[in-house]
Amino acid sequence: MSSVMTLKVANKTFFSNGKKTQALCNVAIDVAAGERVALLGASGSGKSTLIRAICGLEVLDKGSGELIINGRELQCNGHLSKNVRHIRNEIGVIFQQFNLVNQLDVITNVLIGICPQKNIFEIVCRHFSLEEKAKALDALDKVGLADFAYQRSSTLSGGQQQRVAIARALIKGASILLADEPVASLDPESSRKVMETIVNLSQKLGLTLITSLHQIPVAKKYCERAIALNKGAVVFDGPTKELTAAMLANLYGSDLEDLEMDDDFSFSKDVVILGPKLTVVQ
Repeated sequence: MSSVMTLKVANKTFFSNGKKTQALCNVAIDVAAGERVALLGASGSGKSTLIRAICGLEVLDKGSGELIINGRELQCNGHLSKNVRHIRNEIGVIFQQFNLVNQLDVITNVLIGICPQKNIFEIVCRHFSLEEKAKALDALDKVGLADFAYQRSSTLSGGQQQRVAIARALIKGASILLADEPVASLDPESSRKVMETIVNLSQKLGLTLITSLHQIPVAKKYCERAIALNKGAVVFDGPTKELTAAMLANLYGSDLEDLEMDDDFSFSKDVVILGPKLTVVQ
């Protein structure tokens, strides 16, 4: 399979109140077309920073980091490409927060996904062609919400709003779908529906999916590959079926509490269950 995303020696440092935080440390990833990749890690491990770097919302440190999307350089050496807006059209992004405008109807929220391709006058006047509206309706149909197109977004449930966000990511014809904790704020049933929608659409449309998660069972069920981050560094890159409780305990130590597990793991004698989560015995 051909590579759709290549990231080389990516570093990202944040400075706040005189404190230095290394969010990404020498991250190197190559993702092939059609792969479903789960980015795993506890809070603060660098998952969201990596997602934002891949779509060009976060500029990597100078002197490091080369990001190639479908053969085109999106950023390198601390600078975004001059063609970043065009390259971003190949990337659809779904965030944990749905980022919908509640006062607008559903179809307009989906059409916002193509605003970067339009001029400011067209955006302010909400000037969308019949072809663009047809694309929005088609995207809504793909996520099962075509009947809600002219309903106010604020009237939808959380799971429905996240599916609108998926439709918004699809409308511009992206080949790569990034999802940053897409089910973290949803109940279990809504989480299942949203993940099944994302995965089914990825398969049907031939999309490459990269999603950050902290739920190990979700990663094992819906993604064949996992990339685990800890303190900004890649500590595991391989099939999700190889993830075990013992391995995760070794990778994360006490931070394992922040990862949601299930009962399918075989626990070593060094790992015990305390309440609903796992803790490493020191």
